[in-house]
Amino acid sequence: MSLIVPAEWSDHSAMWLGFPSHGELWLEDLEPAQQEVADLARALAGPGGERVRLMVCGDEAEAAARRLLDGVAGVELVRGQFGDIWLRDTGPIFTLDGEAPRAAGFRFNGWGGKYQLEGDDTVAEQIAAASGAPLDRNDFVLEGGALDHDGFGTVLTTRQCLLNPNRNPGWTEAEAEAALAKALGAKTVLWLGEGLRNDHTDGHVDNLARFVAPGVVACPIAWGRGDPNARVYDETARMLAGMKSHRGAPLTVVRVPSPGWIENHDGEVVPASHMNFLIANEAVIVPLYDDAEAGAFAVEALKSIFPERAVIGLPSKAILTGGGSFHCISQQEPV
Repeated sequence: MSLIVPAEWSDHSAMWLGFPSHGELWLEDLEPAQQEVADLARALAGPGGERVRLMVCGDEAEAAARRLLDGVAGVELVRGQFGDIWLRDTGPIFTLDGEAPRAAGFRFNGWGGKYQLEGDDTVAEQIAAASGAPLDRNDFVLEGGALDHDGFGTVLTTRQCLLNPNRNPGWTEAEAEAALAKALGAKTVLWLGEGLRNDHTDGHVDNLARFVAPGVVACPIAWGRGDPNARVYDETARMLAGMKSHRGAPLTVVRVPSPGWIENHDGEVVPASHMNFLIANEAVIVPLYDDAEAGAFAVEALKSIFPERAVIGLPSKAILTGGGSFHCISQQEPV
C-alpha cells in the first residue's frame, strides 16, 4: 500500500459529527451542547457544502437531534454506540491508498486512562463499517487530534502527547515516526513541545497549530492580559519558523488571535482554542467563546487565510465544557 492522509482542505464525501447523547456526562450542559452541535451540522450542510453524518447514541438523543434538525437537508442521523462525542480521537483516521479510501484504527485508552467510557473503543470500527472503507487496525495508542496533516506526508504533533508514557510507554521519536509511517504514510514528522494549559488530551496539536495550506501553518498569538498560554504560543511559532515540510521548503507561519483567558464554571482555565476550527468543503467553521472581540479578530484572520471559503464563527462554549470543540467532535471522510 501507498498511504497518505489527505489534507483537511481536500474534498470530502462526508463529515462525521458526534451528537451529545449522555445526560450523566453533560448534566446541565447537555441541551446547550446539543444546540451547538446542531448549529454546526446546519452550517456544514448549508454553506459548508458537506454531507453530514451525525452519530447519535440512544433513543432520547436521536429524538433530540431530529427535533433540532428537522427539515435540514444534507444531515443524516447514524445510530451508534459511543461513550462521548470526540470522534476525532475515537474514530478512524481516513487515508487514501491511491484513490481508494481506507480507515486507520488505533487503540484508544481514554487519553492516557483519564476518561475510559463504554463504546469509545469501538467507534473506529463502526464508522469504517458505515463508510464502507476497509479498516486497518494498528496496535498502538493514538488519537486523531494528536496529529495534523498537510496532504503530502508532513505531520505535526507534540512531544507532550505522542511521547507521553500514558499512551505508548517507552516510545522514542524514532519509534513514533516509524509507526506513523507504516499506519498513515507519514514521511516527515514535525515535533512541537507543549500544548495548551489544562488540556486533558496532554497537548493535542489541533488546539495549537494547524496546516492551512501546503507549507503554511497557523498558530495562536496571545490575546489580552494574562493569556495563560502566551509562552507556549510564542515558543510554538518560533519552532515552526525553523521547520521545513517534507517537500523541503521552510514553513510559513501565520498567527491567529487566541480566545484569551477562558474559565469554566469553577473558575479554572480551560483549553479554549480558535485553532479547533473545522475545514469543510466550502467553509471554515470557527469555535467562539466568551470574548466577542477576540472571536471577531480570529474570524477575520482566518478569512485572509481561506479567501476561497466562507468563514463562519459559531458558539462552542457548551461543547467546551466537555473538554474540546468543533474539530474534536468531527472526522472528515475523503472522496
